[in-house]
Parts: sequence; C-alpha cells; structure tokens
Amino acid sequence: MSLITPLESFYQQVEKRPDKIFLKQPVDGDIKTYTWKGFDDQVRRVAAGLHKLGLEKGSHISILSKNCAEWFIADMAIMLAGCVSVPIFPTAGKDTIQYVLKHAGCKAIFMGKLDDADAQFAAIPDEVPTIGFSYVKDMANISWAEMLEHEPLEGNPIPDLDDVMTIIYTSGSTGNPKGVVHPYRSISWAASNSLKELNVDENDRILSYLPLAHITERVLIESASFYSASEIHFLESLDTFQRDIKWCDPTLFVSVPRLWTRFQMGVLAKMPQKKLNILLSIPIINKIVAKKIREQLGLNSARLCASGSAPISPSTIRWFARIGVQISEGWGMTENSAYGTSCVPFRLDKVGSIGRPYEGVTLRISEDGELQVKGPCNMREYYLEPEKTAEVFTEDGFLRTGDKGEIDNEGYVRITGRLKDIFKTAKGKYVTPVPIESLLMENSNIEQVCVTGSSLKQPIALVVLSDEAKTLPKDEIEVSLRKTLEKVNGKLESHQVLDRIVVLEEPWTIENNLLTPTLKVKRHVIEEKLDGVINQNHKGDVVFA
Repeated sequence: MSLITPLESFYQQVEKRPDKIFLKQPVDGDIKTYTWKGFDDQVRRVAAGLHKLGLEKGSHISILSKNCAEWFIADMAIMLAGCVSVPIFPTAGKDTIQYVLKHAGCKAIFMGKLDDADAQFAAIPDEVPTIGFSYVKDMANISWAEMLEHEPLEGNPIPDLDDVMTIIYTSGSTGNPKGVVHPYRSISWAASNSLKELNVDENDRILSYLPLAHITERVLIESASFYSASEIHFLESLDTFQRDIKWCDPTLFVSVPRLWTRFQMGVLAKMPQKKLNILLSIPIINKIVAKKIREQLGLNSARLCASGSAPISPSTIRWFARIGVQISEGWGMTENSAYGTSCVPFRLDKVGSIGRPYEGVTLRISEDGELQVKGPCNMREYYLEPEKTAEVFTEDGFLRTGDKGEIDNEGYVRITGRLKDIFKTAKGKYVTPVPIESLLMENSNIEQVCVTGSSLKQPIALVVLSDEAKTLPKDEIEVSLRKTLEKVNGKLESHQVLDRIVVLEEPWTIENNLLTPTLKVKRHVIEEKLDGVINQNHKGDVVFA
C-alpha cells in the first residue's frame, strides 16, 4: 500500500465515517464530543483563519497547550493550511518559549490549557500573534470563537511527502533544545506502520494525556489516530484523572515509569502487599481481586499497556503482570519518530528489555557499544544546525542514539546506559549508573534515583521517596533502604559498589528544573545543585539529607 499523509487519511475518515465520534473532551464535568464531520468543519474554519492572517505556505506556527481536542484541530488546520507545526511543552518557561519561537521563526502561536498561563503569555513577543483556545478566555489576540467564524476552507490539498510537517524541539537534559525536522514521509511511515505493529483500529479507545509536544504522543497516538479512526479521549485536569480514565475505559494505555509507580502505590495504600500476596495466591479469588484492581485503575479493558520515556523497574512490570496488566516497554527518540523497538506482544521472560526493532527499522551495536538505528522514520536534520546534524548521523546513514546496549540471540535489545552518563570515580574507574538505578528502583519506597560520584572514591545514590513512603516511620524506611543497598551491592563489581544512599526531601520536578518535560532526570543539573550534599563527609550507609 502506498504511503499517504495524515492529512489524506483525515479526508478519507471524514468521507467514510462522518458521524463516528472521534474526540471526547471533558469540560466542566460534561463530555463534549466531536464527530469526524464536526472535526473537519472546525479544522477547515481554523485553516481559513490562518490564511486570513496572511500566513503563507511553509510558515512556522507553534502550539503551546496541554492535550485537548483543540490541539488536534489546530495541528490538522496547520497541515491543511500548508504550514509547519512547532509544538512547545506546556510546562515550558519563558526562556524555552522565547528560544523556540525565535529559533524556529514562528509567525503565530496557538495557546491553550496551561497551568501558568499569565507568565507564559507574557513570554510571547509582541510581534507573534496569539490564538487562544477557549480555555484562556480573553488573553489571546485572537479567540477560538473568532477562528471558528471563518468560512470553511475548501479543497483537499495533498502535501508532498518530502515537505516539512513539523519541527519538534527535544527536551534534552543539556543546553538549548534542538529542532528535529520531520517531513511528512517519516511521520507518516511511523504512524501508519504502528497500526499493524500494535494492532490498533477504529474500535480502540485511547486516553491522550502525555504531552502532545512529545514525539511519542504525537506519532503513536495523535497521528496514528488519523489512520486508525480510534476514539481519542482527553483529561479535564490532573485532578480528574481517575474519573476521566474510567470514562474512557481505554483499550490501549501508554504511560511513563513514574506514573506506573504512582498507580502501584495507590493500590498498596488501600491493600498492603502481604494481604495482596495472600489473595493473589488463592485460585478463583485471585482473578476476582485482580479484576477489581484493574477496574479501580480504569484499565480493565486495556488489551495493550506500554511504558516509555525512561527505564521502568522490572519489579514494577512483574507486579502489574500479577494483576493482569501487562506493560510492554518500548523505545524511540524524537529523532526517529519514537519508532524504534517494542516488547509487543508482552513476554514476561523479556522484562527489562526494550523489545525488538519494528519491521523496517534496522538496529546495530557500534564498536563502543552504542545503539545505532536506521529507517524511514529517521529525521531529516536538526533545524539550522548542520554541524550537529552531521555529528548525529554515521557515514552510512545510521542515527547515533547515545544509548549503550546489547542484543540477545532473539533480537531483543537491552539498554545498559547512556554514553554521556558514564562517569569516572576518583579511583579512575568507570561507572554506568542506569543499571544500578534500575536495581535500586526495585524498592517501591524509592520514586526517583540518581547514581553519581565522579569526585568520590565510590559512587553514591541520591534518592527521593514516594509520597507513601514519606508517611512511614523513619527507622522503617532506613531498614528498607539498607536491605536494598546490601542486595544491590552484592550484585555489583567492587568499583561500582555504592558507598551510601542519600535520601533527599525535595522531589525532582519539571518546575525546579531537575526533570525534563518527559520526566527524564537532568543528571548534570542535579549534580551541580547538590554538589555540597554529594561531597559531604556523611556518616552511615543511609543518610537523610
């Protein structure tokens, strides 16, 4: 079958199933629905509005908002108008917003659901018109209602596969973000092929809540929905998450390690692990209990669950598997359309692996142990940065991922760390932190961890406790962490053995700049901020800083 763009597939869906519900958006406790025909009408009105603003073909237009139906509408309208979308993470601060708008040369910006709308609107330069979704009331230059007053744009223009569709700025842990340029060809190939790989069709219901500014949600949820006609649900707010996921009753659910851990802790707060173990060991009763937990989580209909963005503890995957929630890990990058490997179908014996390469994706290990990937889903370039583009591609066209890894005899890939994260201790020995961090995360009291120690004789672990663990007696936590430390150190080579665990009070968040918008730890920022704690002459193997 020939490759078509999301725009062309959108036309087909409107013609084939005009009255089928496509989007569901909770607003003030009610659900606003959009059929394909209704979606088409708003897309065409907004696209006409963009033309009225004098935005020519190829103009760069930004979107700054949490996920919502209007995000999908704005994105498709940008495509229909022949322009290029430049999404910005809804948590972005002034410096990031201004950098992206200036670097990408954005001619306008859609503004929507935001937690810090006043500050983020203030960051927009006067010369960049703001178009506000309905959630921002009178803050924008042009309201959503005004955009919908335009007569719908006519015709079904078809972009060339080599035209630029989007520029996605990476949420890297160092320096300014890089603008990853994706033509229609790479996104279309990844999104359409994902349907076959993940078996997604019009009968699926998906909750879209991970940032649409991130490549995974953009390609595997939004873009793929234009091909599959799956039903997409959104959140009203984080406070209504539990209600909204139950309303959606998703058949496919993608999350990140931190949220999976939160779900687990929420269950254990109501039912201690010992009691759960007993109930799950009793025939018949175990199925009833497991189903009840899945229903409470809103995941009883989920036939496919996934985790990505960062490593998830194997013990967490095994815990969920016992209650019938099979979490398949996957791996991808902004630079390869989030389309690298997948553990679908789920295999318990491959827990800890990121799976096998998708069909059409070639993956290899370089001499220095780096995972390198090649496929039609790879980006074209970094916007306006030819030197960085040249650095990230090998001479034969493979993308350098920066991840170290290994491949087993069945083709399953295991990531063993990041090349740039490897550090040398004061003894001159190299330490790869990620595998050690994964072992520490087996302790459910630990929510965040960073192994560090380039200035120390032996590495140490900085940890942040889960909210539930913070309510437990200090001596109980200390005993738990000490047991974990002994268990982990028993598996490490002498130069990797952790000298201590340092428990920190302040969590690492996007807001305090210790996490990227995709919840990856900013290792270098943590090391700089906590230099005094790291190099302090602590006493004891478990220290509360």
